[in-house]
Amino acid sequence: MTQENKIPYKIYLEESEMPTRWYNVRADMKNKPAPLLNPGTLQPMTAEELGGVFCADLVAQELDNDTPYIEIPEEIRNFYKMYRPSPVVRAYCLEEKLKTPAKIYYKFEGNNTSGSHKLNSAIAQAYYAKKQGLKGVTTETGAGQWGTALSMACAYLGLDCKVYMVKVSYEQKPFRREVMRTYGASVTPSPSMTTEVGKKILAAHPGTTGSLGCAISEAVEVAVGTEGYRYVLGSVLNQVLLHQSVIGLEAKAALDKYGVKPDIIIGCAGGGSNLGGLISPFMGEKLRGEADYRIIAVEPASCPSFTRGVYAYDFCDTGMVCPLAKMYTLGADFIPAPNHAGGLRYHGMSPVLSQLYDDGLMEATSIKQTDVFEAAEYFARCEGILPAPESSHAICAAINEAKKCAETGEEKTILFGLTGTGYFDMVAYEKFHDGLMDDYIPTDEELAKYRESLPKV
Repeated sequence: MTQENKIPYKIYLEESEMPTRWYNVRADMKNKPAPLLNPGTLQPMTAEELGGVFCADLVAQELDNDTPYIEIPEEIRNFYKMYRPSPVVRAYCLEEKLKTPAKIYYKFEGNNTSGSHKLNSAIAQAYYAKKQGLKGVTTETGAGQWGTALSMACAYLGLDCKVYMVKVSYEQKPFRREVMRTYGASVTPSPSMTTEVGKKILAAHPGTTGSLGCAISEAVEVAVGTEGYRYVLGSVLNQVLLHQSVIGLEAKAALDKYGVKPDIIIGCAGGGSNLGGLISPFMGEKLRGEADYRIIAVEPASCPSFTRGVYAYDFCDTGMVCPLAKMYTLGADFIPAPNHAGGLRYHGMSPVLSQLYDDGLMEATSIKQTDVFEAAEYFARCEGILPAPESSHAICAAINEAKKCAETGEEKTILFGLTGTGYFDMVAYEKFHDGLMDDYIPTDEELAKYRESLPKV
């Protein structure tokens, strides 16, 4: 390893340097994300209407487009101290293997029991539910990271936690499911026969393997119909990107310590929580004209919301009971192929990120999953961390950018988000190693069919 600039493998912040405020990127956006709409009236959702589904404090955060910094309650900061600050790692071994002049850094969010960045928002949402005096919360989970994180947060605060897990993941990832149960959560494969919307979806799509849209519908139905419960969501919403801004705030502070400014920032994108959290302070500088960055969202080719979706109002869930959000979407009926191995299964994208993308402030690319797992294996052998399939989309894109630098001789600095570890994803790794993984990509005709259900707004 050559360290001509004396940058260590891992850059840690001191505990005293942890963020005390979340950063709200909406405050610096000239074009604000479009408001959530009431599906009945097609009018912007009011705080009172949203309060029937979400906690009051979270509703206030969801609707706040103007406050740039929001104080992190001391109780949440104390919980963060159990696993934060998380390191920014210089990928020296990967650089050497690629023979690239690029400098590669990654923000590692897998150093907690949940194995991902999701805990950053889970503890915040559970805290506000506890503060409101609720009995418990309901949620959905795709690959299981969010459900695991929320079950941990609820156990810590003594809240009940009901999780609806996408059926194909429930079956493929039994250990992730058991971690949730260990922390006291009930876990139901979705769609299920335990809710009216689940029964309706199963009647319309017999044998379906499920989607996040299906699971959201079930979780919302149970929350609204059960006294003392509210629904919480692990991605997409404004409030979630706000909580996840601790990722980017820490990453920027760590890099600033050594005078490092990334040229390219890369994050995987499903609903947008990780990407939005990582890029927030950098995007803020870009919006204010203080700096410029090339920002790349990376999504699976089997669920390509940004790259092949349309920017339109759509339902946030398959059962069409949630508010309408203006976002890049494939259509609320879209269900990824069962061979889709990771998370990133949502049909739409965060309204904040959708607006930024539509304004040309960031790029997007899609990658087929065999390439993703090839990159994951390459990274694991270089850097010693077994990455989650979701994170591996960003890894693949970072490797591609580093290879371009090797070809051109440009010394670009690349930062990407390593959202978590892949130890619960070994069924997918096994399929890749055994040559049983394929690259199903939806056709234009299929996507056109799903778009037919878009509401006329």
